[in-house]
Amino acid sequence: MSSAPSDSSAVVSFRRVTYAAPGMPAPIIDDLSLEIRRGETLVLLGESGCGKTTTLRLINRLLVPTAGEVLVEGKDTREWDAVGLRRRTGYVIQEAGLFPHFTVERNVALVPTLEGWDEERVRVRVQELLRLVGLEPERFAARFPAELSGGQRQRVGVARALAADPPLLLMDEPFGALDPLTRAALQREFAALQKRLGKTTVFVTHDVREALMLGTRVALMSAGRIVLLDTPGGFLDSDEPHARAYRDTLLPPGESLSGFATETQRHGE
Repeated sequence: MSSAPSDSSAVVSFRRVTYAAPGMPAPIIDDLSLEIRRGETLVLLGESGCGKTTTLRLINRLLVPTAGEVLVEGKDTREWDAVGLRRRTGYVIQEAGLFPHFTVERNVALVPTLEGWDEERVRVRVQELLRLVGLEPERFAARFPAELSGGQRQRVGVARALAADPPLLLMDEPFGALDPLTRAALQREFAALQKRLGKTTVFVTHDVREALMLGTRVALMSAGRIVLLDTPGGFLDSDEPHARAYRDTLLPPGESLSGFATETQRHGE
């Protein structure tokens, strides 16, 4: 499935992108075209192996297309300095990926420090971000990752990704390893944070509830292609077979989706 032609509001553009890993019989990404709009949260939804994470890694040039182009802010990723591009794309992964020998403060300060910010500016930014993600700097700044719960580590990961105020945020199943209660709390907090900051965000998940709760649009992937690209409401109304299969997992047979649709709409307001 191809998107509409490129427009000026797109922060990221995939133009007929294929990615084939060496030795693999079929491409992981197959002729993908997609526009990611400024300020939206685009959720990449699909089963394991469908190409979600590969799509994400093509954006920050951890991978390079076999064919086609990936444009970030109108520039082909192959023309970007790789380090410069990654510093402009906050990246949050499962289990946060924090440096275990760095304190919370030093983890969050990493990119601003590499960018040459002065010490006072970094300190103020770290305190601001820790408060933003619900961690009191006085209690948490001097701790090490091993002294934090899983939910706290994810909050630090989000703070670190936002530290240098990047225009683009990439999130690869950031809440997938958490217990259900912590995951639900962080989903709500992220939805509120995104509404406040308005970052362009690409969010990978295999959880349809998470996709419908957090996404401005949902790109449903299968075998390296997008089979449906729609709003959460459009996803719930779709007759596309993969979307229907996901929708059937939301409620027991015979129950209506109207309540779930109302809740989804409330999060999107």
